[in-house]
Amino acid sequence: MAPTMKAIVIHHPGGPETLRIEHIPIPTPRIGQVLIRVKAFGLNRSEVFTRKGHSPGVRFPRVLGIEAAGIVVSAPGGEFPGGTVVLTAMGGMGRAFDGGYAEYTLVPAVQVQAITTEPLPSWEVLGAMPEMLQTAWGSLFKSLRLQPADRLLIRGGTTSIGLAAAVIAKSHGAFVAATSRRSDRERLLRDNGADETFVDDGMLSKKVRDPFDKVLELIGTETLQDSLHCAKEGGLVCMTGIVGNRWTLENVNPMEYIPTAVNLTTYSGGYEDFMRAPLNEMAKKITTSELHVQIGRVFKMDEIVEAHQTTEENKADGKIVMLT
Repeated sequence: MAPTMKAIVIHHPGGPETLRIEHIPIPTPRIGQVLIRVKAFGLNRSEVFTRKGHSPGVRFPRVLGIEAAGIVVSAPGGEFPGGTVVLTAMGGMGRAFDGGYAEYTLVPAVQVQAITTEPLPSWEVLGAMPEMLQTAWGSLFKSLRLQPADRLLIRGGTTSIGLAAAVIAKSHGAFVAATSRRSDRERLLRDNGADETFVDDGMLSKKVRDPFDKVLELIGTETLQDSLHCAKEGGLVCMTGIVGNRWTLENVNPMEYIPTAVNLTTYSGGYEDFMRAPLNEMAKKITTSELHVQIGRVFKMDEIVEAHQTTEENKADGKIVMLT
């Protein structure tokens, strides 16, 4: 094995052009760590925020990337044999330590899942799975406590997590409604599990005739209050995403902001949630076509600038995956 690897390195916050291909030393694993030969990794909006300098505590230079799919090279603690196909995500990847935007990544063994299903999904699909499926799963079943008879609204339905959540919720027996700001996205939404679609003009509650049991809010604070008014009494709204790029609410009076008897929660999973997500089960369902993963675009590492631009411009219609 050569002593260096190709990695995408950022030396200071800025635009997509700050992401540059460099050759840096391959890290050496210690007990409790796993060195993974990265084959694919997904792009995430949180990495755009980190690139712009909005993630507190991140020091530069840094290799971004909060997830990766690949093959175990070495695990000195014996947690995984060499050659094991694995997924990893969260736990400080790309923030506290170098992440998945590289040919190799070094991560704690406690945040690595082996994928043992046969046949394996493609690397494109494996690269899309870790963060997207874990976040969709956690939002639906940990925070929203989704039940088969529930009527679910997904606000921000054409995001990668929104599309994944729709497919998972539909397979669980829920009625799924999903939104997009564009009418030409209806087919995409229906192909990924939506029973009903809405064109979202920001005032969706005016269009909803039958309030929902559960609402998954992926746009963020700019539509959150309107989403609360889309839930029925006793309903539950979970804010997971911030596609709208607004993190906080200012001068909010909860008594006026939250409708009577509507419940508000959030989801922001860590590596513990990643390890609890049934990724092997979902991988098997993907290979048998019981579950669909919407891949928007696939790029090579040297196309990282274009890939980040595509992420920021919401042009992918699914998960963006990078192949190494």
